Amino acid sequence: MTSKAETLNITDNRTGQQYEVPVADGTIRATDLRQIKTSDDDFGLMTYDPAYMNTASCRSAVTYLDGDNGVLRYRGYPIEQVAEKSSFLEVALLLLDGDLPSKAELEAWEKDVIAAMPVPEHIEALINSFPQDAHPMAMLMAAMAALGADHPEAVDLADDALQRKQIINIIGKIATLGAYMYRHSKGLPFVKPDPSKSYSENFLTMLYQDDKGGYTPDPRLVKALDVLLILHADHEQNCSTSAVRSVGSSQVDVYSSIAAGIAALYGPLHGGANEAVLKMLRRIDGGQTIPEFMEGVKGGKERLMGFGHRVYKNYDPRAKIIKKACEDVFEVTGKNPLLDIASGLEEIALADEYFVKRKLYPNVDFYSGLIYEALGLPAEMFTVMFAIGRAPGWLAQWNEMIHDKEQKISRPRQVYTGADERDYVEASAR
Repeated sequence: MTSKAETLNITDNRTGQQYEVPVADGTIRATDLRQIKTSDDDFGLMTYDPAYMNTASCRSAVTYLDGDNGVLRYRGYPIEQVAEKSSFLEVALLLLDGDLPSKAELEAWEKDVIAAMPVPEHIEALINSFPQDAHPMAMLMAAMAALGADHPEAVDLADDALQRKQIINIIGKIATLGAYMYRHSKGLPFVKPDPSKSYSENFLTMLYQDDKGGYTPDPRLVKALDVLLILHADHEQNCSTSAVRSVGSSQVDVYSSIAAGIAALYGPLHGGANEAVLKMLRRIDGGQTIPEFMEGVKGGKERLMGFGHRVYKNYDPRAKIIKKACEDVFEVTGKNPLLDIASGLEEIALADEYFVKRKLYPNVDFYSGLIYEALGLPAEMFTVMFAIGRAPGWLAQWNEMIHDKEQKISRPRQVYTGADERDYVEASAR
């Protein structure tokens, strides 16, 4: 998406000086503002944008997001279409390469990723070295960094074929690592991936295989898991993706960049929202009516979790898809009564002027925790699931970044608010 070249005329009210600043794709370059000075020794005008509320840090062709209209597209394909018709590994390849693969390309890709799923014995030992109650995200972060130590050659960013191997390695192994984190927390032996199974089949089997080897995941659960992973695969320049790009801009290996993404996702403001939704639903289930709770929200006594979004000012398109996936999963696992509470909250929020005016629509986190719980996963594993799904997006964004000639090492400016120059005072005189 490009726009014709335009210019912006700026008059500096401090000096009366006029400036012409180029406008491209609805943006101006922040460095173009440096020409706006009050004197020759002035550094020049900077932008101040805490949390990057209105700053584009890169050009990207991976994901298009229109929050006002509730639109999400991967490489131009609507999320509704890829979630219904595609598999997670096909979406991963789409994000990386930009186009839907041929049948032969997809089969070769799937074979390569499945072959990369086994993890080395020393990584298994690393996981087992953690306390059984260690948070799985902390273990996942450590294991991803440790994988980088296995591949010192990964620092050669100019070798595209070599980097492709690292990308395949990460997508394959992150699912196995996630399953092993769960098994470790339960004190269960690890289950090796099976090359005859699909990615999502392997993950569910590695989670729940018993000592008799008799577990076969229901195809409806496999499809629902694929949908969940697809919905989380990329979401433009969010906190964790920005972390991957920022760390990757130092030209460190890709494993370290992905470990940084995992660290960012670990934070409760990013990856932990679906757990907060479940806590809210259980509290309502424990004694409040839905209307009472919503009145409490309007009165400032309660907080409505899973509604509203930093970017979406409309219904999150992923939430509609995930609600349908909930229903499919519950056909297998039995209905969770919390789904009725969630639906009741949504019904009121979409009709009540208080919530409509504030554009508080359900987001992807509102229903995802219900599916994870139905699959038998504890709350601390929810963010791991997010990381497995987001890995292809992180990698596509990282790959795009290292090939972008405009990108340099990330180095934001600051507005200094500290003391002016002071003379040092000896300790005896303080």
